[in-house]
Amino acid sequence: MTAVCLYSDYLQFFRSWVASPLRVAAVAPSGDALARLMTSEIVPGDGPVLELGPGTGAFTRALLERGLRENDLTLVEYGSDFARLLEHRFPQARVLWMDASQLASYDLFPAANVAAVVSGLPLLSMPPRKIMAILAGAFLSIRPGGGFYQFTYGPRCPVPRAILDRLGLKARRIGGTIRNLPPASVYRITRRQPFGGLRRSSQAMAAQA
Repeated sequence: MTAVCLYSDYLQFFRSWVASPLRVAAVAPSGDALARLMTSEIVPGDGPVLELGPGTGAFTRALLERGLRENDLTLVEYGSDFARLLEHRFPQARVLWMDASQLASYDLFPAANVAAVVSGLPLLSMPPRKIMAILAGAFLSIRPGGGFYQFTYGPRCPVPRAILDRLGLKARRIGGTIRNLPPASVYRITRRQPFGGLRRSSQAMAAQA
């Protein structure tokens, strides 16, 4: 990234935050240290990767630097300005302008074959019902053993224990970095119940989101 591109990203992120602080929930894009941590467990060739809330593409670039193919990436972005930017920067990726809470309403993948979900969504600013819809919908596409990676600026997992329990999921902190504005931690969320239970939960949550 050139200095001009970095400045442009910061400016666009700040403008989006001013326009909708609860939806963006950050005044600057994620830094390189956080991007590397978020993608550190994702292995090239394992399968498609779904990214939620890519913004300006900080995590997307980190995935490509790890060796993932651009055409193996599906980027779900709600902000129209960010979506257009992503289409320009990553022309071989599939960019979808949509709300991540509606994942269960669309057959984005032919089977549960997604290796990992990388989430840049501001879960701490979202209501519990929406968090449940996002997670339940995402796990419909994640294959057995796959994980949902989420960062947070808070002191604990941004998904409340009650939601994890209801969806049959568990969370593990994989690390943190102070080399980010602000400092952040990363959690890996995985299944702990049969796939069918998540399908029923996702359908109910998508209808209510």
